[in-house]
Amino acid sequence: MSFNPAIAKAVEQLDYRVTVGDVAAQAGLEVNFAQQGLLALASDAGGQLQVSESGEIAYLFPQNFRAIARNKYWKLRWQEGWEKVAGILFYLLRISFGIVLILSILLMVAAIAVLFVYINSNKDDNNESRGGGGGVVFFPRIWGPDLFWWIDPGSWRSRRSRARSHPAQPSEMSFLEAVFSFLFGDGDPNADLEERRWQTIGAVIRNAQGAVVAEQISPYLDSIETRHWEDENYMIPVLARFNGYPQVSKAGAIVYAFPELQVTAGNSERQAIPDFLEEQRWRFSAASSGQIFLAAGLGSLNLILAFVLYSLLQDPSAAGIGGYVGFVASIYWFLLGYGVAFLGLPLIRHFWNQWRNPKIEARNQERRDRAQHLNSASATLQRKLADAQQFASREVVREGDLAYTTETDLLAQNLDNADKIDAAWEKRLESED
Repeated sequence: MSFNPAIAKAVEQLDYRVTVGDVAAQAGLEVNFAQQGLLALASDAGGQLQVSESGEIAYLFPQNFRAIARNKYWKLRWQEGWEKVAGILFYLLRISFGIVLILSILLMVAAIAVLFVYINSNKDDNNESRGGGGGVVFFPRIWGPDLFWWIDPGSWRSRRSRARSHPAQPSEMSFLEAVFSFLFGDGDPNADLEERRWQTIGAVIRNAQGAVVAEQISPYLDSIETRHWEDENYMIPVLARFNGYPQVSKAGAIVYAFPELQVTAGNSERQAIPDFLEEQRWRFSAASSGQIFLAAGLGSLNLILAFVLYSLLQDPSAAGIGGYVGFVASIYWFLLGYGVAFLGLPLIRHFWNQWRNPKIEARNQERRDRAQHLNSASATLQRKLADAQQFASREVVREGDLAYTTETDLLAQNLDNADKIDAAWEKRLESED
């Protein structure tokens, strides 16, 4: 089995001494998967196996186990190196959209200036050849603010002074990163939803010492149909992941026990968990309002300049002009398309978010209602919760109670432990049968 980052992270978070149940609950992994992953990690990274007198197993890892595994496998070193390179490449991709926007504006401003001078010069020559008095070509005007308002130094200083008197909420993004955020947002806010779901469910079971009722788990699950509420079929994936099974109490209540999660290497503190699994709403952008306003303004300026450039290129006096203006004219449709997409994509995202956020809130409300049902438990539910405590248990694999450990040579261990070792393994085999 290849190196698993989730298992390695759980081992570090649990102070390098863990059981299968510890890792499964911490990382939200299937018990069998966690067990196989721990064995593979112990083999690859110099981990030690510890067996208690009761037959329970703990794994002890050196604090530099990542370095040991890294030195053993070139693939892991390559993966870590690629992650660094990929991070740099993605950062360059993020800022490239802002760079293209600025370059597009500068290209068109320079081309418009050249065209403006060229057209005026041609018309002046024509007027002089006719004995005219020197005509003037007015810069095309489009309804709205002055086209050069955004690039006029005076107006920029004015905006900065207003920004100082009314500071916007600070943003950790640079402006170039904010442009990417304005265009594409900041990714799925619930990309780790499944990971959070199973980690939280594992913590709930751990806090309940390995025995829960369905109502304790329901605030963290989705799409529980009404017909499944009574038969509790929605617990099947939880049982499969954490190797649990249902039991019936003396009062007839169904309790779900998870023996593997009842064994710990000593990390037995209760974890703080939310009342229900909450999905995050899609945000338009994490950039500050000032950065969003500036990006939208520059996008609008870019589009307006594209229309102005097109108008000047249609002037008969500009016919046949080449050089720099010819180059800009050859990529005109790219510049126009970029300007349209720059304002169109955020608008589409805005309406898309307006459509899916109510669905997220509806799912959150369903889970919130189940959490309220649990917190204001009826007498029947309180009895079920009390019945679950009858099956609760916690087995701690203490270092002082070990019957066997791979930290030292087996022959070098105290021969007085021979009986303990036999009893431990017999108990382990009986439990597996």
